[in-house]
Amino acid sequence: MLDSGFRMDGHTLGCFAYSLCKSGKWREALVLIESEEFLPDTVLYTKMIAGLCEASLFDEAMEFLDRMRSSSSIPNVVTYNVLLSGCLRKRQLGRCKRIISMMIPEGCYPGHQIFVALVHAFCNLKDYSYAYKLLKKMVKCGYRPGYVVYNVLLGGLCGNEEFPGSDVLELAENTYNEMLDAGVILNKVNVANFTRCLCGAGKFEKAHGIIREMMSKGFIPDCSTYSKVISFLCDASKVDKAFTLFEEMKSNGVVPDVYTYTILIDSFCKAGLIEQACRWFDEMVRDGCAPNVVTYTALIHAHLKAKKLSRANQLFESMLSEGCSPNVVTYTALIDGHCKTGEIEKACQIYLKMRGNPSLADINMYFRVCENELTEPNVFTYGALIDGLCKAHKVREARELLDAMSVAGCEPNQIVYDALIDGLCKVGKLDEAQEVFAKMSESGYCPNVYTYSSLLDRLFKDKRLDLALKVLTKMLENSCIPNVVTYTEMIDGLCKVGKNDEAYRLLVMMEEKGCHPNVVTYTAIIDGLGKAGNINKCFELFEQMRSKGCAPNFVTYGVLINHCCAAGLLDDAYKLLGEMKLTYWPMHVAGYRKVIEGFNRDFIVSLGLLDDMGTSNSVPLVPVYNVLIDNFVKAGRLEVALDLHEEIRSSLISLAGYKTVYASLIESLSLAGKVDKAFELYADLIKQGDIPKLSTFVYLIRGLVKVNKWDEVLQLSDSLCQMNIVWVKDEGTAIKG
Repeated sequence: MLDSGFRMDGHTLGCFAYSLCKSGKWREALVLIESEEFLPDTVLYTKMIAGLCEASLFDEAMEFLDRMRSSSSIPNVVTYNVLLSGCLRKRQLGRCKRIISMMIPEGCYPGHQIFVALVHAFCNLKDYSYAYKLLKKMVKCGYRPGYVVYNVLLGGLCGNEEFPGSDVLELAENTYNEMLDAGVILNKVNVANFTRCLCGAGKFEKAHGIIREMMSKGFIPDCSTYSKVISFLCDASKVDKAFTLFEEMKSNGVVPDVYTYTILIDSFCKAGLIEQACRWFDEMVRDGCAPNVVTYTALIHAHLKAKKLSRANQLFESMLSEGCSPNVVTYTALIDGHCKTGEIEKACQIYLKMRGNPSLADINMYFRVCENELTEPNVFTYGALIDGLCKAHKVREARELLDAMSVAGCEPNQIVYDALIDGLCKVGKLDEAQEVFAKMSESGYCPNVYTYSSLLDRLFKDKRLDLALKVLTKMLENSCIPNVVTYTEMIDGLCKVGKNDEAYRLLVMMEEKGCHPNVVTYTAIIDGLGKAGNINKCFELFEQMRSKGCAPNFVTYGVLINHCCAAGLLDDAYKLLGEMKLTYWPMHVAGYRKVIEGFNRDFIVSLGLLDDMGTSNSVPLVPVYNVLIDNFVKAGRLEVALDLHEEIRSSLISLAGYKTVYASLIESLSLAGKVDKAFELYADLIKQGDIPKLSTFVYLIRGLVKVNKWDEVLQLSDSLCQMNIVWVKDEGTAIKG
């Protein structure tokens, strides 16, 4: 072409130069332009920059911008967009930032679609703050971010599996608010994702509000959207809000599916609200929504834990009749449920049958469908049974089961090891616990706070303080921070060996470390100080716990009342009783059990509370009243003692644990010459079918003699002879012959 005397026009030269640059031959392109005696302009440079971007020669492309300016060719919006698009296609996002910072001040704005692509790219890079800045830049460049870009940004901010951090969630909320102001709505996926993230951050009301706002703008949430929010509400134990949202879902004409029902049924079962869970089960069956194996398993497990075996078996039968086969989770739930109701032998039989061994007749019903295709136990099955065996103090069998699961090729996990270590520690087998601890470490599991807590609890109970301190040191070396349970166990252990000063220093230290003492912690140290006679410090701590928002419970009051009585501070004890009645009075055994949850069993037994709970469904205040009445009687303040008796008498269903109070009152009233009142108590005792001790009759007779009622003495003596009573000499009590 050159030999023929022809020269290329600008378009042809531009295409040739583009091809050369695309092949990486940009120097040849420059030589060609020079040989053609062509003065490069903005269009030609732009084509060459496009070629360099295709060849991924981004440094050279950026240099061409400087080359353009030196030859008086000013980059225009097309040049910048070509360079920006090229860098974006090759994911050169750092260069994209630089180009945007250069072009916008020069009045060259990226195209709308490029902005959308950039927002998406920076979201994928998780550079959310810059993605949000791009949204602002769009507005400054005269664009209105629309449906696509808002949803791209919110999808990037909230569409990941892990929850966003607080700063990212704040960006999402700001974006959402701007979006609302712009009259744009979220798509269905982003409604679910955004509300899920808000629920994960505990912003349940806001999540619920977003669904309502979107509905007001024409968005129709489907079952999946509601189910995701309901699921997160349930996971956060906000079952009341989940219930409200579920009812709203139905009122809006959205039909729940098996997933929605199962989420609610499972969560309400775990919260102990079995009746409501059953109502939903009946509702879903009525409306033609077939329960699946997860639904049945949740209900069966809940009924077993509530000791409703017949209903659990009915549900199992129903599951089979509907053609729904149990899986390993179902059998694990059966084992766990039977363990929690004390049916350890039956739980073991179910496990053995899963392993193909013969079983007892009363568990064969669980295996009718899958006799020929038995389900192998998994790590959770073994974990449930090992935990159950340990809680039943069958640690030898639990240890054997740990070995069996390894032989079966099922490797124990952290939870299994922790359950066994705790069980061994509870029964005093510290050496075996340390062996399992070593095995756990060899298997690659690091001891956690629960592992260390079990060991520390045992060491303190055995008064092996030197070893306990070594374990604590090791715990801290492994960056395992003690929790409130661990600190409480150590404080309680120190108090039990009389090291109250060390216990108090540990209490101060745990607060300095940001771990707040709970009611169990305070009660343990108050008890330790009270036993040491330091009642003033007890009251100081009692006031301190209340000032820090930790409410004393029934056990705390009982401990402090005991120590006040021991110190002769009866008026203070009486005042505490009055305060306890106003602020804390559990009316049911279920509530009472919740109160003592978390306290050391030995500690509860020492207060006489465990027996009281087991023998009576009344308000479990008998031990407190026993102490108070006994001390007021000894102090000669009979009127107060009788008032206390009248208070507690109306709450008694049986006299278990209270007979000694009757005997003490009758004795004191008789000796004080108040025989009429003494005989009232005696009559009440007889009316309830109880037979007083011989000493009680003796004091009644002495009282009658004291007030010269000889006829009544003879009548009581005669009736005593006719009562056909055989006196038990050793115990000083009586039984009817």
